[in-house]
Amino acid sequence: MAKSTYYFEISKVDVVGSRNEELMTKIQKIFDYNKGRYGVRRVHKELVNRGYIVNHKRIQRLMHAMELFSKRPKEKYHFYKGEVRKIADNIINRDFHITAPLQKWKTDVL
Repeated sequence: MAKSTYYFEISKVDVVGSRNEELMTKIQKIFDYNKGRYGVRRVHKELVNRGYIVNHKRIQRLMHAMELFSKRPKEKYHFYKGEVRKIADNIINRDFHITAPLQKWKTDVL
């Protein structure tokens, strides 16, 4: 590679980087305004509503680089103490011996 080509390339202004900087400030403002509750989809939708034409993958990449993660709602605690359903009577008493076919039928379905 020619020396002039090398220095020409490193002296070029990063256009995509400057556009990303502008988007990053907008993303940060949206994220902070909504108290960290907005994720990639909502931030993208807000930027589209504001007139920006940008891909959601780009927003995801920038938010990941900025370490912005949305708050997730806590999972609800599901626990039931007590009798779930009626338990069938133990008629066979675990005596599965038969003398003829079809005398005793058994299953494991509740």
